Amino acid sequence: MQENIAINQKSNFKKWFTFVILVLGAGTIFKLSSLKDAFYVPMQEFMGLTHTQIGAALSIYGLVQTVGNFASIYISDRFSKRIMISFSLVSIGAIGVYISTFPGYFGILLAWGLLSFFGEVIYWPVLLKSVRLLGDEHEQGRLFGFLEAGRGVVDTIVAFSALGLFALLGKGPGALKGSILFFSSIVALSGVISYFLVEDNKEDESEKNVSKNKVAWDGVLTAIKMPEIWVVSLTIASIYSVYCGLTYFIPFLKDIYGLPVTLIGAYGIINQYGLKMVGGPIGGLLVDKKFKSATRFLRVALIIAFFAMGIFILLPHESMNVYLGMTVTLGFGAIIFSMRAVFFAPIDEIKVPRNISGAAMSIACILGYAPQMFAFALYGSILDKFPGIQGYRYVFLIMMFFAATGIAITTLLLKMIKKRQNNIN
Repeated sequence: MQENIAINQKSNFKKWFTFVILVLGAGTIFKLSSLKDAFYVPMQEFMGLTHTQIGAALSIYGLVQTVGNFASIYISDRFSKRIMISFSLVSIGAIGVYISTFPGYFGILLAWGLLSFFGEVIYWPVLLKSVRLLGDEHEQGRLFGFLEAGRGVVDTIVAFSALGLFALLGKGPGALKGSILFFSSIVALSGVISYFLVEDNKEDESEKNVSKNKVAWDGVLTAIKMPEIWVVSLTIASIYSVYCGLTYFIPFLKDIYGLPVTLIGAYGIINQYGLKMVGGPIGGLLVDKKFKSATRFLRVALIIAFFAMGIFILLPHESMNVYLGMTVTLGFGAIIFSMRAVFFAPIDEIKVPRNISGAAMSIACILGYAPQMFAFALYGSILDKFPGIQGYRYVFLIMMFFAATGIAITTLLLKMIKKRQNNIN
């Protein structure tokens, strides 16, 4: 009896130790592709990038991710997860070293395309499979919940460490290079650790690849024929389009409110990582306890976001207190992050059959994240074309438009859900 308890304890420790290693990689791999979160202004000053060029790099990232997501359906079942995870992390680190040389504009586009390929196409689906295999069906919610929370913690610690290093090194070009190399070394080290501590599972073997390949394609064909999946995907896309606009609160506070570069970096970290740990749990709690429906919650949250942004545009920003401006923008960001946490949940409400749930989620990812291909470039080009408060007002108006579009789509989705439930009853 005691021997069985000891074996279970050892197995449990090994599982959670592996989980911590996976979280370390998941919390560091996207730091370089999200360099603008903490270093948007230094990227402009020391790398010579305009709003449009930063937006274009992020659009290339989104394009590679969207196209690559088709292949991602199969990657997690075809190759060794230990090798794929460690190879992706080390490759991201190597790309970071290249970025630290401050390459030209086309070099930046190439770098961000490769960051997307190794991070979103190769790494992410394999990571999700690895986490799933750590526990049985009764542990999935706990594991993925801890994964998101753990990523938020690692994100924040690593980003603030890089910002502190940037300040310590003098806030100049060399400081930015040092911070990029810090990100690169952390993610590469995570890859080396993962190679030795993440084990392969027999389920990774290729003997079932052919059957899984056929099942996946059959699922895609079935999912494509469900109009509800497309409407859910468009809901996600509308919310994600608004989310992309949160990035431009960072240069907005610098240009209009005159925030110093270090404080801007801290704000960017809170804006993109801190709000994830706040808005996410709030959104999930409201869906489960208050609205009893993710779609209803999303519709209400989009309405609030629409009117909140309308009021925000009318505020006298040139004369407002800087901390009030920061608080208001973070409040709006919290609304958006509360939606991001649950915008895949309507997949369950439309009663997608379990055997095509993977295909449904893939379609939702492909279409839902598609705004990355154009939103950043659109917002950035507007700011370059219309300098000052006028350009930001145009950006905020477009964010309102996407919120209004989301309201219309979720209203349609609620009608479709009600019709499907009536047909079942």
